[in-house]
Amino acid sequence: MSDQNVELRKAGLKVTLPRVKILSILESNPEAHMSAEDVYRSLIDAGEDVGLATVYRVLTQFESAGLVERHNFDGGHSVFELARGDHHDHMVNVDDGTVIEFSNEQIERLQHEIAEEHGFELVDHSLVLYVRKK
Repeated sequence: MSDQNVELRKAGLKVTLPRVKILSILESNPEAHMSAEDVYRSLIDAGEDVGLATVYRVLTQFESAGLVERHNFDGGHSVFELARGDHHDHMVNVDDGTVIEFSNEQIERLQHEIAEEHGFELVDHSLVLYVRKK
């Protein structure tokens, strides 16, 4: 049984050809953040006959099952990345839309301290920096 089949079954999803193909594209793409349109273009380029509506539906199912995370960055459409279980933040290049992942322990510690100073416990967060090359 392929890795994609195992992942789909673990997530409680029936193994279908479109799901396997879409999961395979997400796993093999060096660009970790893909829009539904990016996934659809990759399928078309590979000669696969999967419609755009199916891609949207499958990505939504993957999100509900915890296989992918959806990000809605300012000024753009949703992008998806595989849910790897690690926390990271994002920088978005405002000139070309490139998404860069980063982790920084100082930022993480400071966010917890700020929440604590205001009498809260930090349970989750999303940090997006909008950047431009100098």
